[in-house]
Amino acid sequence: MSHEIQILPSLRAADFTRIGEEIATVESAGTTTLHYDGMDGRFVPNISMGLPILESIRKVTKCWLDVHLMIVEPERYVEAFRAAGADSISVHQEASPHLHRTLSLIQATGAKAGVVLNPATPVHTLDDVLGLADFVLVMSVNPGYGGQKFIPAALHKIRQLDQIRRQRNLNYCIEIDGGVDMSNILEISEAGCDWFVAGSSVFRSESPATAVRDLHTRAVSGRQLLA
Repeated sequence: MSHEIQILPSLRAADFTRIGEEIATVESAGTTTLHYDGMDGRFVPNISMGLPILESIRKVTKCWLDVHLMIVEPERYVEAFRAAGADSISVHQEASPHLHRTLSLIQATGAKAGVVLNPATPVHTLDDVLGLADFVLVMSVNPGYGGQKFIPAALHKIRQLDQIRRQRNLNYCIEIDGGVDMSNILEISEAGCDWFVAGSSVFRSESPATAVRDLHTRAVSGRQLLA
C-alpha cells in the first residue's frame, strides 16, 4: 500500500440527507479514499452505519472505501462488508483475540487488512502481526463518538510504529483517527503518519473541499520536515 499522504474524509460526519453531494464535493478536492465507521453499540457505546448504507455509498463513488469495524466478533462480518464494497477493513486488537486469523481472513477476501489500537493499548501488543498487517490505525480519541479532543499520546505511538517499520523493513501504512484538524496535522505528519482521517474538520467546515486541500497541504509539509 502507498505511503503517500492521504486525507480520508470520515463519512460519519457527513450530511446523510445529501451524501452523494458530500462525496462529490470532497472528490473534487482530490480525495481518493473515504473512511467508513461501523459501530455495534457493544464494543463502543454508539451504533452507526451498517451494510445497506455501505452498499449505497459504493454505488455513488469510485473512491477506495476504508471500513473501520468497531464491533465485537469482527471476523463474523468481514466477508459481508467486503461484499458490500469495502476495499480495506480494519479491526480492533482489543476485539479480536485471534488477530492473525482475522487479518488473514480480510486479505483472503481481496481487501487490505488493518489493525486498530485504542488510546490505552500499547504498540507492543502488535509485535507478532506487524509483518502481516497492511496498515495500523492509531485511535487518537476513544472510539464511539465524533468531535472529540485529540489525545496527544497518539503521537508517541505513531513515532514507535514508524521506527519499527524502518528497523524491520516493513511496509505497513500508519493511519490516525480522531480530532485531526489544522491545529495538529503538521505535528502528526512529522511523527510519521501517512493517512489522516478527518470528520468534523472536513464535513462541518464552511467548505469541505477547501478543508481537504488545506489539510493535505499541511500534512505534506510535515512529511517534508520528517524527511
